[in-house]
Amino acid sequence: MRVSIATGVLTGIAVFAAQAAETPTEPAASTTQPRAVMTSDQVVQILDETVDWYRTLGAQQQASRQPSDLLILYANRQTADQIMKLAFDFARANAELLSSEAGAKQAAEEAASEQSLSRLRKRLDEQRASIQEEIEASRRQLASTPKPSQATLHSRISVLQAQLDLLNARRNMLGNMAQFASETDSSGFGANALKAHIDAIAASIPASSGTPVSVVATAADADSADDSPAAAAGGSLSRFGIWDLAARVFQLSAKARTIEQIDQRTGELQATFNTVRAQPLEQLKRLADRGDALAAQTDASNLRGVRDQYDTLAWLFQQTSSIVTPLTKASVLLNQYRRNLANWREATRKQYREALEALGLRVAFFAGLLAIVFLLAHLWRRAVYRYVLEARRRSRLLLLQKIVLWALVVAIAASTFATELGSLATFAGLITAGLAVAMQSVLVSIVGYFFLIGKYGIRVGDRVQIGPVTGEVIEMGLVRLHLMELSGEGPMAPTGRVVAFANSIIFQSSGGLFKQIPGVNLAWHEITFSLPTGADYAALKDKMVEAVTRVLADYRDDMVRATRAIEKAAAAPEAGDPLPSVQLRFSASSVDAIVRYPVQLSHAAEIDERVSRELLNVISAHATVAA
Repeated sequence: MRVSIATGVLTGIAVFAAQAAETPTEPAASTTQPRAVMTSDQVVQILDETVDWYRTLGAQQQASRQPSDLLILYANRQTADQIMKLAFDFARANAELLSSEAGAKQAAEEAASEQSLSRLRKRLDEQRASIQEEIEASRRQLASTPKPSQATLHSRISVLQAQLDLLNARRNMLGNMAQFASETDSSGFGANALKAHIDAIAASIPASSGTPVSVVATAADADSADDSPAAAAGGSLSRFGIWDLAARVFQLSAKARTIEQIDQRTGELQATFNTVRAQPLEQLKRLADRGDALAAQTDASNLRGVRDQYDTLAWLFQQTSSIVTPLTKASVLLNQYRRNLANWREATRKQYREALEALGLRVAFFAGLLAIVFLLAHLWRRAVYRYVLEARRRSRLLLLQKIVLWALVVAIAASTFATELGSLATFAGLITAGLAVAMQSVLVSIVGYFFLIGKYGIRVGDRVQIGPVTGEVIEMGLVRLHLMELSGEGPMAPTGRVVAFANSIIFQSSGGLFKQIPGVNLAWHEITFSLPTGADYAALKDKMVEAVTRVLADYRDDMVRATRAIEKAAAAPEAGDPLPSVQLRFSASSVDAIVRYPVQLSHAAEIDERVSRELLNVISAHATVAA
């Protein structure tokens, strides 16, 4: 501080001058009695704490989503504005006391410094006058002294003149420092800095000036937030979905924690105000005791001095009261503020319990519906396995059971989690569009499943050919089918490998899917034989037909039935019974007989072997006769 620096410099000069003049300095004036109840740092710390607490209104505004919340927020904002104004009032009152204390202390220091400087200046003036008189006396003596003795007098006059110059320099230095001290700010630099700091903080808080803060923006924000179903205050919670109820439960829980934290900070600020108020109360008591003591010591001889002391005591009492009164009012307002928070917290906890109960009931209802649906699906499945014996119908009923089950699950989940049908429709539309793009292949396979199980579709146990793979269907799924691979030149046998194909194979032109007509177990085989040279080819042809016909006689009924099934399925005219045929093919080296005959797939190997044996017997017998 400039004042303390100047005072220290003057005191150092005074000590130096006193030592130089070999005169002891008098003790400084006694320290004035403290008047302020708080230091500058304490005032700034309390204001910062109060401002931080005031900013919790922002958290309250974010937590306010209901009309009742807005009422409490409005009341708390009004109370907080008053508390901030009171905080700045007692801060400014304490700053005035600090300024007064600094002024009184500096006045005492300046008075002590001026007395010391006056004594030093008087001593220097006396020494200066004495040296000047001695110089004048030496000069007068020099006029009457013979020339041989004048050298000694000249030397003495020179020494005295040097001492006089030194005294003049010391006297000028004291004058300059006294002028610097008089030009220095004497109003208390620390107190002025505190006032400027208080004004800067107050400028950032509109409530400190008593200007009411509008709550229109707060209400508008709350109204915009109330548009969501989870933030609605009125109405029954039963119309909310699980998602909105869960969001409301979490929101109310966070809201209760926020209110609890704000109440805790309010209690800490109230404790701080109560602690700060104790010291000014003691100060008022001391001032009152001093006034009583001064009244008892008053006499007619010193009325003017007593009047000055009474004026000082009255001013100090008024300033200290300006600290105690705002602190007391702020404590009362903080009690009201905490009561509002307690009511708000209790209402929030009640809403939290109601929302939690509604969420529990909705979850229990949802779980109960799912349990009923899955139980019915299980009963459906058991009934299908018990009463439906035909594999094709059983697979279709089981598929229908899966479709109905998951459709009900999705419908129950959507109706339970969603709040409004409009949002449900929008949600379903977005989900459908996303699934159509992301699961295009899966959807095509599902559609292909329904084509595969149609009138001419396939079922478990059918033998089919898909591209180069021939196999027996062992499973028909909603997305894909599985074949047990078959191979072999004669009778086809399982290879032990399972081949999976997506149901979308039915829409691919390059894949190709071949299967027998349902109920048809008929195929046509061909055998080529080389006939002996020079044989009666016409008679041999007739005998070969007769031999094959004898073999097929054991399977005739099944083959005729299969032929009728093909005619019925193809809606073609009757083509007669399936009979074997022999076609002769002439070449330059030989004559070949191509034998074509029907076979049952289940007995294909057996029929092929018997036909081949009979044909060989016919050819051998004809060759022997010809020889």
